[in-house]
Amino acid sequence: MSKSAVATRPLTIMINGKLQGPFEVPEGLMLIDFLHEYMNLTGTHFGCGQGMCRACTVIYDKDDGTSEERRACITGVHYFNGKRIRTIEGHASHNDAGEVVSLSPVQQAFLDHYSFQCGYCTPGFVNAATLLVEKLSTNPISRDQLETVIEEALGEHICRCTGYVRYYQAVKATLLDIPGLVV
Repeated sequence: MSKSAVATRPLTIMINGKLQGPFEVPEGLMLIDFLHEYMNLTGTHFGCGQGMCRACTVIYDKDDGTSEERRACITGVHYFNGKRIRTIEGHASHNDAGEVVSLSPVQQAFLDHYSFQCGYCTPGFVNAATLLVEKLSTNPISRDQLETVIEEALGEHICRCTGYVRYYQAVKATLLDIPGLVV
C-alpha cells in the first residue's frame, strides 16, 4: 500500500511588516488556513468560504505602492509568496512585549460607535475602511462625495447581523476626524 504525499512548496511572506518563512506549505492551501494554522493569526474570519461575504478580507500591499483587498478564503497562500499583506492584527500599535498600546483610528471609531454585533464581519469592514482612509490621504474627496465613497468601499461587505448603520457611521466619523481626507 503506497502513501500519498501532499505536495508542498516553499513560502516566504511579509505579514504586518514582519518577514515570515520560509515555510514548506501545501500547494492549494488557502491564505486563511495559513494565517490560522501556521501563524496563529485568527482575526481574519472564515465566513462563507466563497469570497462573497468578505469577512476574510486582508490588505495586499502591492509593489507599485498601492494596496487592495484580497479575500483570504479563496486566494491560495502561494499567490502571496514574496509579497506583503496586512491582517486585522496589524493595525493596532504594540509595545515591545507585543501588547496593544493603541488602536488605529478606524478600530477606535468602530469601538466608539459600537459598530459590531456578533463581530464576525468586523475584520473585513475594518480592512476596507483602512484602505479607504489610505486612499483618501493621497486623493481627498469633497464632503458631498462622502456617502457615495463610503458605500463604494463597504458595499460588497456583508454583515449578517445587519450592523451596517453603525459601520457606516464609524467610517464617516473617521473620515471627518482625520484632517485632509475630506475637503
